[in-house]
Amino acid sequence: MHIVIMGCGRVGSSIAHALEDSGRSVAVIDQDPEAFRKLRSGFKGIKVTGIGFDRDVLTEAGIERADAFAAVSSGDNSNVIAARVARESFGVRRVVARIYDPRRASVYQRLGIPTVATVAWTADQMLRRLIPEGAESLWRDPTGAVVLAEVAYSDDWIGQKACDLEQAARARIAYISRLGEAIVPGPNLVVQEGDVVHVIATEKDIAEIARVFAARRHGQAGH
Repeated sequence: MHIVIMGCGRVGSSIAHALEDSGRSVAVIDQDPEAFRKLRSGFKGIKVTGIGFDRDVLTEAGIERADAFAAVSSGDNSNVIAARVARESFGVRRVVARIYDPRRASVYQRLGIPTVATVAWTADQMLRRLIPEGAESLWRDPTGAVVLAEVAYSDDWIGQKACDLEQAARARIAYISRLGEAIVPGPNLVVQEGDVVHVIATEKDIAEIARVFAARRHGQAGH
């Protein structure tokens, strides 16, 4: 599996290292050759200096055989242009762009480009979109006992209060992603279609929480 990353800042280098550690082939593009100093000395991937949406630069990075492309440079417009070139000109299936302005994220998503707003979990969210397996778990504490996980829910919960969902599953919702923004649920927040629910829980409880979330809502859960 070959993955091309545009941008070798903190997020880009973190993604590159994680992908290489998992056995993937990686290429990193950046306009500034000094940016590659963020990569560890033993990095074996391809390093290409140039503009990430230039066809020749992308070709040098192996875009024609790439399974995925991540645009994580410092510019929203550059990220979206590069992502569209990767998808529309080279047919890369899995493409994601980092967006600094969350208000733009929903606009770009309607163009068919999955986006990740700049939040604390940027690198983890990017990896989850680039590598489909193990998509549920976003983060674990050093002991592995506590997990931050994205949990799917039944359509029955749409229009109901998030606190009712928490009560039914005996779980704590850490935040909800809605149109590129992260929302910490208050007592009156209602679950909307398209919301992505993130739960913080112990590893041993995640399976049961997922089961309750996916089950049909009981009549007494919401009013």
